[in-house]
Amino acid sequence: MDERRGKPPEIHPSSIVSSRARIGRGVRIGPWCTVGPDVEIGENVELISHVVIDGHTTLGEGVVCYPFTTVGMAPQDLKYRGEPTACVVGARTIIRENVTIHRGTATGTGVTRIGPDCLIMANSHVAHDCTLGRGVIIVNNVVMGGHVVIGDGARIMGAAALHQFVRIGHAALVGGVCGVEADVIPYGSVLGNRARLVGLHWIWLRRNGVQPDEIRRMRQAFRALYPKAAHATDAVFQTRLEHVRQTYGNDPRVVEILDFIAAPTHRGLVRVQSGDMIESDGA
Repeated sequence: MDERRGKPPEIHPSSIVSSRARIGRGVRIGPWCTVGPDVEIGENVELISHVVIDGHTTLGEGVVCYPFTTVGMAPQDLKYRGEPTACVVGARTIIRENVTIHRGTATGTGVTRIGPDCLIMANSHVAHDCTLGRGVIIVNNVVMGGHVVIGDGARIMGAAALHQFVRIGHAALVGGVCGVEADVIPYGSVLGNRARLVGLHWIWLRRNGVQPDEIRRMRQAFRALYPKAAHATDAVFQTRLEHVRQTYGNDPRVVEILDFIAAPTHRGLVRVQSGDMIESDGA
């Protein structure tokens, strides 16, 4: 893309680009693309071919859309009545083949928002009013309902399905072919046909420079929150929450998890089932 920086847009003659669309310098629009009148495309964006960008959609600098992707189309919501809702894709995000990203709804936040430096792999669907943070990776065939919130650095593995209004915490990991019906704590790792919490996302923590002492404290805090064969009543869980906050309240990553648990939720939390084994972090 560097060789295109600062140059006028290149638009293939087979593409249909509205005269009202705002197209940045260095943009390359390949064959058979369609760009609507309310679209804003930042510098050095590339639409490889057969890409449709519609609605009040903004693509940040350096975004790449592969063939047969659609961004900013109307939501699959029967309450939608054509309101001028939006879709925003952050800089340098890569959107692979056959991905669909729908704009927001007037009854939701009004914006579907994807952060910078994300990778959305082929055949995935990002529904209306979803919010993806920075550096999120969505693997092939992932589907999500409306209003899903995914924190920075999270990884959603292939063919996972996220229920509407689910929150996925910072740096969490959702395993492949996993149905997630409740919220996943920051750094949490969930697996199963219906997701269960099996540990923390130790690989992300080690790869992102978290020191062994801090990982050890996080492991201790996690095991205090979710001991093996623990009773799952809300009262008992609340007692464990208070104990962990008192014991590990000086650790910012543990506090992040506790604050996530305490925040309002539509779906509740994914928890460890009684008797499940907690995976080792290898530390």
